Amino acid sequence: MLERWLHIDLSTQQLQLREGEERLFEASISSAKNGPGEQHGSGCTPRGWHVIRACIGKGHAAGTVFVARRPTGEIYSPALAAAAPQRDWILSRILWLSGLEPGRNRLGKVDTMRRFIYLHGCPDELPMGVPLSHGCIRMRNDDIIRLYEMVGAGTRVLIEESAN
Repeated sequence: MLERWLHIDLSTQQLQLREGEERLFEASISSAKNGPGEQHGSGCTPRGWHVIRACIGKGHAAGTVFVARRPTGEIYSPALAAAAPQRDWILSRILWLSGLEPGRNRLGKVDTMRRFIYLHGCPDELPMGVPLSHGCIRMRNDDIIRLYEMVGAGTRVLIEESAN
């Protein structure tokens, strides 16, 4: 049986779920506005091999608002957005990443998990295909919910910049 894994291409702002080389799912994403990078506090998206350490949000409604990985009881709406215009919305589901490469994205000042890097839903009016996040991988709510059902803790994730 072939392993399922995620490939995230920062150059094309695309995510693919693969089983071996077969594509099972594709979606546009939005990675860090500050570009790729691994340092704590950089606001960059870390590269290299990761693993999904935790899957958060099962059973919650689309648009559920999360703070510190806990549902707030709110459902995202334009009125909620207007009341908190600077908030970085984490919605619907969270796939929390942990680095697999010591010194590159694991341990010390480059630890992806300690940086709280996730794949997560965001307001659907935010553009995809454009780097605008604070370091995480943002996805449309329907896409993150669908992906969440196809992966689990232990799924490997490669984040890289293509040569294209």
